[in-house]
Amino acid sequence: MSKEVTQRELTDLLALDSRLNPEQKALKKVVRDFADRELRPHIAEWFESGEIPARELAKKIGSLGLLGMHLEGYECAGADALSYGLACLELEAVDSGLRSLVSVQGSLSMYAIYAYGSESQKKEWLPKMARGEAIGCFGLTEADFGSNPSGMRTTARRDGKDWIINGSKMWITNGNIADVAIIWANSDEGIRGFCVPTNTPGFKANLIKHKLSLRASITSELVFENLRVPDEYRLPEAKSLRAPLMCLAEARFGIIFGVVGAARDCLESSIAYGKSRVQFDRPIAGYQLTQAKYAEMASGITSSLLLAYHLADLKDAEKIEPEQISMGKYHNVKTALEIARSARSILGGAGITTEYPIFRHMSNLETVLTYEGTHEIHTLVIGQALTGENAIR
Repeated sequence: MSKEVTQRELTDLLALDSRLNPEQKALKKVVRDFADRELRPHIAEWFESGEIPARELAKKIGSLGLLGMHLEGYECAGADALSYGLACLELEAVDSGLRSLVSVQGSLSMYAIYAYGSESQKKEWLPKMARGEAIGCFGLTEADFGSNPSGMRTTARRDGKDWIINGSKMWITNGNIADVAIIWANSDEGIRGFCVPTNTPGFKANLIKHKLSLRASITSELVFENLRVPDEYRLPEAKSLRAPLMCLAEARFGIIFGVVGAARDCLESSIAYGKSRVQFDRPIAGYQLTQAKYAEMASGITSSLLLAYHLADLKDAEKIEPEQISMGKYHNVKTALEIARSARSILGGAGITTEYPIFRHMSNLETVLTYEGTHEIHTLVIGQALTGENAIR
């Protein structure tokens, strides 16, 4: 007789958690307990209504030390890459939109200030953002320039000691609730970044409605009409397109872990359903075709987690390369989406309701497949690394 295992252990057949140190295990438990207590009971309602108490959640998440947790100083936790990844995993096990809130705050907005900002910008914004008392957004993508940000139409021109910014950004997480916006613009001097309080005259955020995915996330269009900012708002160390691209690499690392959480939740939900759903006088979990799906899903989660752990080791050793991050996102998002679709099939019609999380995860993952670099772009990044030939242009 096989030994009895818990539902949590069912998704860790290779005992991968055994490689975690006590601090990492404790963090994982804290975030999972918080997610189960504060987030999971409400997520279906938030998703269905398309509304989320983001400011309240940011303060709660900030109180756990998860916002900008991989940064050093300025009230940031200074955690290792694996700890940050584990936090993203447990948050996205509830919903991708919740992980996006943390990713955009810490890996895009805060990281941009941390890596490219002035000391005064860091002191002004990072402690408040780490506590969740100030929320940031990251304005890079435009309606016509997603995969090709170098073609952005947003402009910044010098006017005496000030800059005048005109243009717009699209699909910006947290835009309508942000206190500070990181804005990227083309100038005569090249791509430049600016750290702009959102109450500055000329800044406007329009909420994007009617989404069918990432509904538990605030998504906005940003519009800049003669937005005048002093030169001290400029990120002094951001001197080319490389700066925003490095910020995106930080965010993609969180995605690599996060989607494993979504996949795990799909597997756990489908196992629980399969053990309780009786057809032809036995639970459907006892049929070979269903067990084949479970085995395939568990293998996919395990391989994705092994890849994520390895990339965390490389990141902590400061040896990680962009194409490695691309491979992580390419593999793990694709695998998570396949797992969500397979898990949904086990639930049949029940799988399309908000009573179960699987279709919500599947819908969210369709968006994760195309943001922070589309699946196709990451395919070509990997291809270039293998062949030395640039097929993007």
